[in-house]
Amino acid sequence: MYLQLICAIIYCLFSAGIVFGFAALKPILIDQNIYNGDDLKINLLFTVACMITNLSALPVGSILDSYGAKLTCIIGSIILSIASFSLINGWYLIGYTLLALAGPFIFISSFQLANDFPKNSGLVLALLTGAFDSSSALFLIYRIYYFNIYKVSISKFFTLYLIIPIFILICQLIMPNSNKTVGTLAKIAETGLDESGQPIGGESDIHQTTISETTSLLIRRESTTSRHSTKSTYELEADSKLIKSTGGVFGILHGYSISQQLSSPWFLLMTLFTTIQMLRINYFVATIKSQETYLYNKEIAIMINHFFDIALPSGGMASILFIGVILDNFTTLTVLTILTVLSLFIGICGLFSWLPATYAGIIAFVIYRPFYYTAVSDFCAKVFGYDTFGTVYGFIIAFSGACNILTQVMDKTTHEYFKMNPTPINLLLIGLTAIFGILLIGFVRSQSAQIKRKNLEMEAQEAIHRQLPN
Repeated sequence: MYLQLICAIIYCLFSAGIVFGFAALKPILIDQNIYNGDDLKINLLFTVACMITNLSALPVGSILDSYGAKLTCIIGSIILSIASFSLINGWYLIGYTLLALAGPFIFISSFQLANDFPKNSGLVLALLTGAFDSSSALFLIYRIYYFNIYKVSISKFFTLYLIIPIFILICQLIMPNSNKTVGTLAKIAETGLDESGQPIGGESDIHQTTISETTSLLIRRESTTSRHSTKSTYELEADSKLIKSTGGVFGILHGYSISQQLSSPWFLLMTLFTTIQMLRINYFVATIKSQETYLYNKEIAIMINHFFDIALPSGGMASILFIGVILDNFTTLTVLTILTVLSLFIGICGLFSWLPATYAGIIAFVIYRPFYYTAVSDFCAKVFGYDTFGTVYGFIIAFSGACNILTQVMDKTTHEYFKMNPTPINLLLIGLTAIFGILLIGFVRSQSAQIKRKNLEMEAQEAIHRQLPN
């Protein structure tokens, strides 16, 4: 098991999210005169890659649920090898797109390893997520070697890179399989319980005979959204704790049909907010050098870009504990408020040609990026439930990914209409973040207040019922 986990961390580190190291790869592409150094065409590589990464969330989840982690990861290794061959032969758009497609197949399928370490499932997921965030450092290492030691061409680099898909394939052929669904993995991460509602490893701090008042209220709440409550006492007790920790949001749409969930304000508002955040994240990664060149000069822009290249993978690792503490100790409403405020802070910092603000914005950005992605998946699991988690989360990420093509539109507009001035687009993104962030926060606040009132009424009715003579 430990060997399997180590292998998974290694191959996630070298494949899961390497396309997000685009800012480090871009100077090499320009130096090798790819697309004749055309900035817009080179940026298109990243725009399409981001779109494909997110659109793949639905098919990857479906394949994982239907055929298991082993086959899913093998498919990822095959796609990764095809991507390498494409880049070797100069088919850059196809190759970079396939690199992006391979990542989710390899990364998501690795989550099943959390089931093999029941007492440390959260740590395992954190390690895998950290490997994903740090994988962008691969192109940083390549850039440093390229400009300081020897100029290895893109073709030669990806010839050597073929070692990675071969390594992944060998690992999958000799390692045992797992058939845990995406929903089960989400449940493990949130509650520590398996698909049958029992503690993983057979151990729990919850006693089967103990049912608190909150749990008894939860049983009534479950009956309003499901004809038959088949949850174990472990599940009910775990759910009651999550209801408290989320401010009553947990379970609000559990048991509803997928069509009801997808048409709810919870889904629509989170989808719009996620779409805007994905646009601002990917637009910044693709255009950081040109933005800072406009605000400062070429030399300072290169210095800032180098700082960003190091900060991006480092921030992913550093934010692991930070993310867990916030999601475990703050309500859903508070988490959404932090997300919105942090996003606005990053946007405002990007408006000024003042180095302390620029560096503060970058530091906040590299922490915000993994926090945002984790918070969205956490929101989906808590609000919509584990049974439909894969579908709902997949739809949100897929729709946001499809809208990522607007990144190219914003980039082109900046080049052709604003004469490389990034401020108008950044102001637009700040405004949209404020609008959809406030709408989402306002809605969740009103729903939390409504849930709290209902729970107080139920507790009052329960108290009256206990006082009545038998």
